[in-house]
Amino acid sequence: MAETLAIAGSGTIAAGLAAVAAANGPVKLWARSDASAERARKTIDKFISRMEGVDPSAVTVVQDLGELVDGATFVVEAIAEEYAAKEPLLEQLASRTGADVVVATTTSSLSVEKLAAASGAAERFVGLHVFNPVPRMKLVELIYPAAAAQGVRDRAKDLCVALEKEPVEIPDVPGFVVNRLLFPYLFSAVVLQDETGLPSESIDTAMKLGAGHPMGPLALLDLVGIDVSVAIGDAIGADVPQRLRDLLAEGKLGRKSGSGLYASY
Repeated sequence: MAETLAIAGSGTIAAGLAAVAAANGPVKLWARSDASAERARKTIDKFISRMEGVDPSAVTVVQDLGELVDGATFVVEAIAEEYAAKEPLLEQLASRTGADVVVATTTSSLSVEKLAAASGAAERFVGLHVFNPVPRMKLVELIYPAAAAQGVRDRAKDLCVALEKEPVEIPDVPGFVVNRLLFPYLFSAVVLQDETGLPSESIDTAMKLGAGHPMGPLALLDLVGIDVSVAIGDAIGADVPQRLRDLLAEGKLGRKSGSGLYASY
């Protein structure tokens, strides 16, 4: 891989991206605290344990942004899906890196143009929307701000190919393509359950066997995370079912918390 990758974030997407990148060489991942660093390390090791020939030691977990970006040529922000969280971190990453370093965001629904402007380095900025679980999902939605240099665009595509992903260029519209089309469908499954009282398993089995989907809509919401799903729904202007907002308020976020639309995991 031509790039030296650094990932700012410690959640599932960040850990999955680090694991995939580790197959191509050393990569650094930044976590804010000892606890998040420990969780990230465990998640990375779990991903890599399922990947043949990949050394977990290829991923270094750090807690200092200066250490993260030192020597990096491609820096990826992968934290919470909120402008208030992403914008200041992106500005820090851009200010700590040189003009030849690409700065990227893994946003799944927010405006790449707005995030690029917040970074102060729109000419070397890209949206790199990878999908969960990163080691298995082949698609990357690539979104560019208008000011992105052609060389930066080419490097983003080349990185995707090096990671054995399929890049598809997408316009900077809310939710891009996948989430713009997917989440209204997922939310409609919650509405249907509220109307009928059907068990989650019944709805999911019907869609898996009847529509050929690998995962049912309610299980998928739990996998994505109720918090992330609500944020995406709000970003694309979808009608988010009240029950999802209630689950969010209760801290029932899906698989990551042990319960959500399914009672337990």
